[in-house]
Amino acid sequence: MEFIALRTFQAVVEEGGILSASRKLNTVQSNVTTRIKRLEEELGAELFYRKGRGLELAPSGKVLLEYTRQLLQLESQAGAAVRQVGEMSGELRIGSMESFAALRLPPLLKSLRETHRGVDLFVQTDTSAALIEQVLEHKLDCAFVGGPVRHPELNAVDVFEDQLVLVRAKHQHQSNLPLILFREGCAYRARALQWQQEAGYQSDDVMELGTLDGILGCVAMGLGYTLMPRWIVLGNRHCDELETEAISPHLAEISTTLIYHRNSLPLKAIETLLEQAKALELPTNNAVI
Repeated sequence: MEFIALRTFQAVVEEGGILSASRKLNTVQSNVTTRIKRLEEELGAELFYRKGRGLELAPSGKVLLEYTRQLLQLESQAGAAVRQVGEMSGELRIGSMESFAALRLPPLLKSLRETHRGVDLFVQTDTSAALIEQVLEHKLDCAFVGGPVRHPELNAVDVFEDQLVLVRAKHQHQSNLPLILFREGCAYRARALQWQQEAGYQSDDVMELGTLDGILGCVAMGLGYTLMPRWIVLGNRHCDELETEAISPHLAEISTTLIYHRNSLPLKAIETLLEQAKALELPTNNAVI
């Protein structure tokens, strides 16, 4: 099997069809169709069911997709690892929660670039659930997510232990306001909803926003509450307009975890990132605001 055929197959799956895949690969539709047909002939199996103008992944295609992701990831990492031996070049794809990316990731990236000057850094933010899935699918080399993470295919190393606190506008004590949270898949969101249920909160309304600053800005305006690590509140520009309250320890304690695939080739840049993350100093959780 040729890597170009596997890339084409993966593009068809991820883009949902021949036309979209051809656009992504910057080629004509006939090339995509020919590569898929040759791949099916080589494997002696049908990879897609044709349904009108659409395609549906066949059972054989589902099996091949998992191996394709692993093979393409190994190809990428092998090239990067070989280049890093001499030239310290290549690419490291890092995922991060929005909150971590906003305040803690920049100094890590700066230090990483100084240590591995030839390595191109690619960063993507998403929810913890989405980042875990992307590492499992070899779309990211590593990711900072909300822990704990227990998966047989992942290495997970806790780098920080955080304390979630209830955050509200100063002098705001209404109990019928909504929780303001990240979208589904965020580790903080899951804890906040659990807290809401256990605390007998009078309102079960939820407002979703996509950015850390947006959430804390709305909270500062008295539009609702949220749960965040205390250090995030301390480092935010709305800090002077906010106050925090401790919550039950079994809900408050949450870790920030660096994950990477067990089957990935070892990359020195990930080792460096882990070392630097563990050495990073956070604002003390004992500060009062």
